[in-house]
Amino acid sequence: MNWNFIKSRMLMRMAILAVCAVFLGASYAAAQWQPRKPVEFVVMAGKGGGAGKLSRLFQAIIQKNNFSNQPFTPVYKSGGSGAEALVYMRQKRRDSHTILLTLNSFFTTPLRQKNLGIDIETFSPIARMALDTFILWVNTDTTIMNLNDWVAAVKAKGKSWNMAGTGKFQEDQLLTNILEATFDLKMTYTPYKGGGTVAKNLAGNHTNSTVNNPAEQDSWHKAGKTRPLVAFTPERLGMYPDVPTFKELGYDGMTYYMQRSIIGPPQMPQEAVDYYIGVFRKVHESAQWIAHAKKKSLFRDFITGQELKSYFLSERDKHRVLLAKINK
Repeated sequence: MNWNFIKSRMLMRMAILAVCAVFLGASYAAAQWQPRKPVEFVVMAGKGGGAGKLSRLFQAIIQKNNFSNQPFTPVYKSGGSGAEALVYMRQKRRDSHTILLTLNSFFTTPLRQKNLGIDIETFSPIARMALDTFILWVNTDTTIMNLNDWVAAVKAKGKSWNMAGTGKFQEDQLLTNILEATFDLKMTYTPYKGGGTVAKNLAGNHTNSTVNNPAEQDSWHKAGKTRPLVAFTPERLGMYPDVPTFKELGYDGMTYYMQRSIIGPPQMPQEAVDYYIGVFRKVHESAQWIAHAKKKSLFRDFITGQELKSYFLSERDKHRVLLAKINK
């Protein structure tokens, strides 16, 4: 028996097993990546608006269900219509412990503030959680009961009619511009830092109308302070079944949504991206999120990866056209 031959074969097998163990171990470690410290959950809006409330809901769902080994801590950076948040995220290049909850200002702010040098294609797409909706609102002290009443009232007051919204050249102003173009109106648009402040000002009769999300305005509606007139959705919202849509009133081009998505900074390591996709997939499928989305008329629509990136680029193109109309 050739013991030297057997010994060499055994050594070779041991070497192969050792190499395999290294590769398997590395693959396992990558697949099992977890954050080593609390995750900074940046929001490109104020604390009291729809995005701010949503960040705290996600934080609570993740913590309650132990979806992550580390807490997610909301941080609000609303300056410059979200420019502050976008610049901050760009500075976090390759970071694995910072994510951002986006709004449609993710598209509009880089388009109108080109000096920022922000290219949304460089960010790491994680997950789209939902599409939020918009409604035209007035205070209940007014005699305005429907769209025709509102149009007549705005025409009567002209530029003295005040429309409050979140930020400058953001989604609320885009909708205000669409309303002006559709009904030949001239209003004065007043920007505020967050949807919560906008809702409060309408409830306090400090402004004439708004186009808030249902989640931002609902508490004031339940308190009898504000009245929904028309929804910017294809079908009536379950939350407000008696409120008609622009589409059913004959205005097909008046549908508009607010995306609620999660992104990472540029060049976020793929194992971190995959981890956060997994976390938010669990959130998306949780009973608490399903119930909340139904209650607040949010359309749950989970997409990730290249599909989400393509959606971002498509929406950027749409918003470029809308912004060009405002600037004319």
